[in-house]
Amino acid sequence: MSEILKAENPQNKIAIILFNLGGPDRLSEVKPFLFSLFYDKAIINLPNPFRYFIAKIISILRNKKSQAIYSLIGNKSPILDETEAQKRALTEKLKLDLGNNFEIFIIMRHFHPRASEIIKQIKQYAPSEIILLPLYPHFSSTTTGSSINDFMNFFYKNSLFIPIKTICCYPLEKDFIDSHVSLIKQSIEKITNNNFRILFSAHGLPVKIIEAGDPYQWQIQQTVQAIINNLNVENLDYKITYQSRVGPVEWLKPNTEEEIEIAAKHGKALIIVPIAFVSEHVETLVELDIEYKQIADKYKTQYIRVPALSVSKIFIDSLAKIVLNAINQPNGSIMSSMNKKLCPSNFTMCLCRL
Repeated sequence: MSEILKAENPQNKIAIILFNLGGPDRLSEVKPFLFSLFYDKAIINLPNPFRYFIAKIISILRNKKSQAIYSLIGNKSPILDETEAQKRALTEKLKLDLGNNFEIFIIMRHFHPRASEIIKQIKQYAPSEIILLPLYPHFSSTTTGSSINDFMNFFYKNSLFIPIKTICCYPLEKDFIDSHVSLIKQSIEKITNNNFRILFSAHGLPVKIIEAGDPYQWQIQQTVQAIINNLNVENLDYKITYQSRVGPVEWLKPNTEEEIEIAAKHGKALIIVPIAFVSEHVETLVELDIEYKQIADKYKTQYIRVPALSVSKIFIDSLAKIVLNAINQPNGSIMSSMNKKLCPSNFTMCLCRL
């Protein structure tokens, strides 16, 4: 690859930015984290002062309950530690092609390290180009869209003029799919009851966000279909479900919690795949592993939760291929991992359609 060889020149330094949501590093930081999350315009799209007051109220009302949840997993979110492990693994993989002419930075949307902090480090590093790589395989305006908009805001405020290439999503990247397939096959081998159902559990979204043109649900469906095709299990019983519902508005259905109970009542063993999460955090370690497992235990049905992709070799290979592919694309590119506009035209919120 000509551009990869070009990157070996010391003058061609690449800054790779991994975006993730973030989470509190101690119980006293839970409330500020919640406020940041719900103050995000991509989450609650209301003008100020309404959004500010709603975020304040939610962060106060949910603080004690959320603290109790985080207390079950060491009084903190593991998401930064997980992301740093992915950074180390990806660094080692990319060194094989890029040598030392790159640096990986981590930016969390709703906790430290934030874009405002990391921009200064990037400026000091003085790269010749920047690649934005969200650790959200499926695009949503509430995750990837919010993270990249926040980064670009500070980028321009700091008067940086460095070429940027943006990965908006990679729901069908071959190694991403294969990494899921490998872990699911390992879980199927553990099933003692051949009468089982796989639930692909994704973080939910309010229906109104999808109706506004967000492609998240469609991309989840594409990923699951690709996994099913590659699993090649005859008459596989599976469903796509959604978890982490909050508030009174209508959310995507079916609900993971309810579907676990339905399957368990029918005596089905369960395999739960956290399809939209590439790292372990409170939604997997508490919601799936503790709260939802209790439902299966109540009906004495086997319950296997597939691990998040984390530092799976195949997944890290996927991220590396996405980065190397981006190096070969023109400056200013906004692309899926397939180098084309992936979503149908009705999904107007997808970055690569803008």
